[in-house]
Amino acid sequence: MWNKYYNVTSIEKALEILSQYQDQARIVAGATDLLIEFEKGLRKTTDVLIDITRIEGLNQITLDEDQNIHLGPLVTHNDVAASKIIQERALPLAQAAWEVGSPQIRNRGTIAGNLITASPANDTITPLMALQAKLVLKSIHGQRVVSLEDFYLGVRKSILQAHEMVTDIYFPALDDSQKGQFIKFALRRAQAISLVNVAIVCDMENEFVKNTKITLGAVAPTIIHAKEAEQFLNGKKLSEDVINEAALLAKKATKPISDVRGSASYRKILVKVITKRALESIAEGKRDNLLPKDPVLLDNHSTFPVLATSSYHSSKDEKIKTHINGKYFEFENCQDKTLLDLIREDAKLIGTKEGCAEGECGACTVFMDGKAVMACLVPSARAHNAQITTIEGIKSEGIKHIVQDFFIQEGAVQCGYCTPGFVMSAVKLLEEKPTPSQLEIKHAISGNLCRCTGYYKIISAIEKASKT
Repeated sequence: MWNKYYNVTSIEKALEILSQYQDQARIVAGATDLLIEFEKGLRKTTDVLIDITRIEGLNQITLDEDQNIHLGPLVTHNDVAASKIIQERALPLAQAAWEVGSPQIRNRGTIAGNLITASPANDTITPLMALQAKLVLKSIHGQRVVSLEDFYLGVRKSILQAHEMVTDIYFPALDDSQKGQFIKFALRRAQAISLVNVAIVCDMENEFVKNTKITLGAVAPTIIHAKEAEQFLNGKKLSEDVINEAALLAKKATKPISDVRGSASYRKILVKVITKRALESIAEGKRDNLLPKDPVLLDNHSTFPVLATSSYHSSKDEKIKTHINGKYFEFENCQDKTLLDLIREDAKLIGTKEGCAEGECGACTVFMDGKAVMACLVPSARAHNAQITTIEGIKSEGIKHIVQDFFIQEGAVQCGYCTPGFVMSAVKLLEEKPTPSQLEIKHAISGNLCRCTGYYKIISAIEKASKT
């Protein structure tokens, strides 16, 4: 694991530390990919983490006077999925963000982090490339602007230098003549990596295509354009024959691999199918996606102040000072572990469970500063000056939470191991949406796995709790 952890309160301080440690350091925002890499032993040379989550103003989505949309480096996937600006002026990006992971992961994982990881299967790269996004890369020596298209060199490789960080992501907002769609195909409805994905942006004039961008993910070492399909569509009406031909040309543009999730030939067929589906949606003027207008975030929008007023350096002999379930704690010699381990081993609150240690099962769901997160994917030092709630903290004056009561009444507990995570997700859902639909309940627990397959009674328990 890492040896030094910095909670910084300015970009200048982050860049100063980054310049000092270079390849030994990593910027931390969501850390949802980074902690898995540590767990798998892939970060042996990373010794320093620089946490920028306490820098104010970096989580903003704005539209400037030139009609460019800007995403700060702390904008999360849930921020994007719920943003009215993005839904109305950059729909493919909102659709892609909604498809990432689970609500808990979308509450932590950032768009900037998704781009920097540079996996060709990452969902948000595809629509941002179709939207012609640019990145602002900053260091102590100045800044440069690069197009997202020029950012990637290969699988998990980019031109980002060791002393640079992304400080802005921006792209032109779509106007009334431009229509877009993002479609992903994966082996599960949630918590799944793309087998293939496609993003399409069409500039229309009198029902004819004036200009088109078609980008494809998980079918080559980087996100690619289906250039022949783009050129073919220009000047044509989106008829059935034209759409079929464009889908075929998109298929021909791909160079996928075969792996345990699917063969190369299967991926090629899928590209044709989902490209056709996306173009049909654009032609019909509808959304071919499950993105709700008011998506479940597992965030009750409580305002938590940025408590760190100065940069905080946490080494092994530094204390982590935090509040868990309303009680003040100080921890020593534990900054180089996860929040899950801090809660269980140091706070001795063992209700929060470890099921997978990589954000797949949701058994470790807790609330951090009002949002549901996976504790296994949060560095322990992020708890410094934070407000944490675990399963032990949802009781009121010693009385069980109403969700717990209905879990018992409905028999929604089988082996019980996953139950704390389900209860936490349900509690946060009812804070956010007191009368959720059954679909919203399913969205809320999409990041929680029950190995006993007890979902029907879990859903029933949450439904009945919401009606009480």
